[in-house]
Amino acid sequence: MELILRQDVSNLGRRGEVVRVSDGYARNFLLPRKLAMSVSEGNKKVVAQEKAAAVKREVHEKSEAEQLAALIAQAPVTIARKAGETGTLFGSVTSSDVAEALHHKGYEVDRRKISLDDPIKQIGEFQVPVRLYKDVIATVTVHVVQEQEQA
Repeated sequence: MELILRQDVSNLGRRGEVVRVSDGYARNFLLPRKLAMSVSEGNKKVVAQEKAAAVKREVHEKSEAEQLAALIAQAPVTIARKAGETGTLFGSVTSSDVAEALHHKGYEVDRRKISLDDPIKQIGEFQVPVRLYKDVIATVTVHVVQEQEQA
């Protein structure tokens, strides 16, 4: 059976492509999930319109992500934690902590987009990459300082 893909399907094809699949795969998976539609002139026009709208939306989202990346790069974040005499933290600074600090600065970034390989366990300055979009990666400067004890 030949179908037009409405969305990218892994191991099959990209949006707008005409693919040939087995009848069962089409009836039981692709069509019920609205991932594909049958081949006709009307459907080809619908998919072309969807594709154009998706490209427009993608360009807009990428430009917004680039603007946010420029702002985040200029906004260092300071996080205070309790630490020992050698500068080792009691605990660690995770991607959630960095996301919360960015939130306090006015930037909404999902913690899953912050790429910390390992949690930060030392006092110091760190460069943390943040994946805002497919090809847009911002680098936020994180200053980890020792928390001042109150008497």
